[in-house]
Parts: sequence; C-alpha cells; structure tokens
Amino acid sequence: MYFMLGDGWHCQFLEADLNTALPKRLTFTNPQKIIELAERGGYTMTLEGRQALEHGIENGRGGIWLLLSQEQYQKLKIGSRPELPTHE
Repeated sequence: MYFMLGDGWHCQFLEADLNTALPKRLTFTNPQKIIELAERGGYTMTLEGRQALEHGIENGRGGIWLLLSQEQYQKLKIGSRPELPTHE
C-alpha cells in the first residue's frame, strides 16, 4: 500500500510487482486511519515497523507491505462496484 498526503490521505494498493495498481483507492482525513488500515491489513507492527509507518506519515508519503487475506485482496481487486440500475 502506498499513501500520500494531498487534499486528504490517499491510499493506493499495488500488486506484488509494485507496478500494477488495484482499482480500490481510499482517502482519509485522519492519518490514524492509515495506522488502523495497516493493522487490519496484516502489517507487521513491530517497533521498527511502527516507526517506519509513522515516519512516512510525518513525511507526507510512504509505503508498506500488507499481508492480506484472500477476501481482503478480492475486495481491493474488485474496487468500487458500479451501481446497478433499478427496475420499477
């Protein structure tokens, strides 16, 4: 996951090749949400890992490796689903 501060904290997810972007993107107003996302995504929160994540937040950009479950990965791979038309 790559994150960058702009008009909010933008998070982009990449495949293991670091070139292919997954369609799902997230934007947060609070950098604490990046830490929560990292924890849920299986990021190693050792002292070194936590310091690296906080350093990226302080600098306004960074990247971390997530260890996603298959279900989490599929949700990122699908991205946002288009709304289905309603039939009345």
